[in-house]
Amino acid sequence: MAWSPFAVTSYRLPAEYRRRRVPYDGGEAPGTIIVDTAERYLYHVEYGGRATRYGVAVGEAGLSLKGRATVGRKAEWPSWTPTASMIQRKPRLEQYAGGVEGGLHNPLGAAALYLYRDGEDTMYRLHGTNEPWSIGHAVSNGCVRLTNNDIVHLYSLTPLGTQVLIY
Repeated sequence: MAWSPFAVTSYRLPAEYRRRRVPYDGGEAPGTIIVDTAERYLYHVEYGGRATRYGVAVGEAGLSLKGRATVGRKAEWPSWTPTASMIQRKPRLEQYAGGVEGGLHNPLGAAALYLYRDGEDTMYRLHGTNEPWSIGHAVSNGCVRLTNNDIVHLYSLTPLGTQVLIY
């Protein structure tokens, strides 16, 4: 993904949620993405017992995807349309039922990694956000949010077929 000045935000994350390389010995293969919803971290596993750790926002109680998935699609500045269940939970989303084009006001932010199971879209995403202050909280409809700068970084490291484990 080409770097975009629009991915940059002036919001400064709390130190504990800033991207950093950390020791990792979880046993997953390099390239695997691990999401720890309780701790609000995403790990991109590297060789040599290391990982890049990103602070994330996760789904509200009971809304997060759990288990294994695969990155089945990638998109830069993706469009977004709330699902019927999102609108039912949050009626204010009705105004977006026709969809929102990619851009600064789109809740998916600068990029999205689409999670699939058995070749089917789960409707869950790893994506950027237009609300960077949400990082570190359980606030989404189930997707995993990263800052736009972090999703641009992760997107560049993630080929289609990448394994994702969410717990």
